[in-house]
Amino acid sequence: MNDETPQTPETPGGGGSAPEPGPSLEKAPSGPWPSVTQDGSPEPEPESSGGGAGAGSAPASGGDTPPEPSSRWREVFREIATGSLLVSVLSVFLAMVVGSLMILLTDETVRESAGYIGARPSDFFYAVRDAVVDAYTALFRGSIYNTNVEGFDRRIRPLTETLKYSGPLILAGLGVGLAFRAGLFNIGGRGQMLLAGAAAGWVAVTVDLPLVLHLPLAVLAGAVAGALWAGLAGFLKARTGAHEVIVTIMLNYVGFYLVFYALSRQGLLQAPGSGNPKSEAMPESAKLPKLLGEDFNLHAGFVLALVAVAFVWWLLNKSALGFRFRAVGENPEAARASGIHVGRTYTTVMLIAGALVGLAGVNQVLGTATSGVTVDLDAGIGFDAITVALLGRSRPVGILAAGLLFGALKAGGFSMAAAEGIPVEIVLVIQSLIVLFIAAPPLVRAIFRLPKGATA
Repeated sequence: MNDETPQTPETPGGGGSAPEPGPSLEKAPSGPWPSVTQDGSPEPEPESSGGGAGAGSAPASGGDTPPEPSSRWREVFREIATGSLLVSVLSVFLAMVVGSLMILLTDETVRESAGYIGARPSDFFYAVRDAVVDAYTALFRGSIYNTNVEGFDRRIRPLTETLKYSGPLILAGLGVGLAFRAGLFNIGGRGQMLLAGAAAGWVAVTVDLPLVLHLPLAVLAGAVAGALWAGLAGFLKARTGAHEVIVTIMLNYVGFYLVFYALSRQGLLQAPGSGNPKSEAMPESAKLPKLLGEDFNLHAGFVLALVAVAFVWWLLNKSALGFRFRAVGENPEAARASGIHVGRTYTTVMLIAGALVGLAGVNQVLGTATSGVTVDLDAGIGFDAITVALLGRSRPVGILAAGLLFGALKAGGFSMAAAEGIPVEIVLVIQSLIVLFIAAPPLVRAIFRLPKGATA
C-alpha cells in the first residue's frame, strides 16, 4: 500500500490525490483550454463522490449539468471577439450589400426609373447598376487612388488620407483587442483618449524643450495618462470584481467632464485670453512630423501604429506575459489553478491597453488636430475601435487590416458624398452593420449556409 502511494500523482485521472494543474497548462501553452480545465481542475467533487474506482464515473454523471451563465457569456464573448476570418469577411460583404440597397433608396434616378419599370425595365436596371458602381468608384477614388486628377502626387493623396485616419483607429483597436484577449471588454476608449490627449497637449503647450525631447515627453505623458485611466478599471475588476464594462462607461463620462473643466479654466488647459473650451495650438517642437512633406497630411502617427502592431504581436505570441493574458482570457479558473495571478493580470492588461488607446489620443492631438485640445478630439474613434478590434478578431495583423478598411471608409465617405450626392451617413450605416453581423456569427452562417465550425 505504501509502495503505491508515490505513484498516484503520475495518473491524472485516478487515485486519491488531486493532480497539480500547473504542468498541464505549461505543457500546452497554445492548446485547447477545456482539456486543461478537465485535467487540471482543483475541485475535489469528482473524486469524493464515488471514491476509488467510482471516481472515474463521477464526471460522466455530472455531464448533463448546464453551464453557468458566466460560462455561456464567456463562450459567446470569445466567439465574437476571436471568430473566424471567413465570418469577418462575409460580415463586411453583407454590410456592403445592405449599404448598396440604401444607396439605391437615396438615388433620384433609381426612384424615377422605378416609376415606369413595367414599360422600360432596362432603364431601372441600368440606373441600379450605375448608382452602385458610381458610389463605390467614388469611395475608391476618395480613399485609394484618384484617377480624375493629374500628377502622381495628387492621385495618391487619397491613400495618404486613408493612412492618416487609420493610425488612431489601429492604435485604439489594439488597446481594445488586447483587453479582449484577456477576457475584458474595454469600451472606455473615449475617456482614455481624452485624458491622454489632454496630458499630451498640456506637456506640449507648457513645457519648452527641443524637438528631440519635447515630442517624446508629450507622447509618453499621453500614454501614461491613458494607461492609468484604463488601469483603474482593471484594478477595480481585480480587487472588487466590478464589471469592467460598467466601470469604463462611467469613466468615459468622468474623463469627458474632467477634460472639459480643464479646458474651461485659465491656468489649466484653456488658451490664454480665450473663453472657449480649447487649448493653445501645439508648438512645432511637439508635433508629429509629416512623412511626405507639408503638402500631405500623413504624419508619423501611422508609423507609431505600425510599431504598436509589431509590439502587440510579439507580446501576445512570444512573451510569457502575453501567454498569461491569453490563458486568463480563455479560462480564468484554469489559469488561476495553474498559478497565474488573475487579478494582477487584469490590471496589467488594462494598463497596456490604456496606453495603446492613449497613443491614439496622442496621435490626434499632436498629429491630426494640432490646432488645440478639445473635448471632441476622439472623433468617435474610441467606439469605432471596438468594431476594428472585432473585425480584426482581436489579433494585431487583423486589427491592422480592419483599421485600414475603416480609414478608407472614413476618407472615401466624404468623397462619395461630394461626387455622387450620397449622404455620408451611409458609411456610418455600413460600419454599424459590420458590427451587427460580426456580433451575430450564427446569422452570417445561416445566410451563407455555412457549417458551424467553418473557419478560415
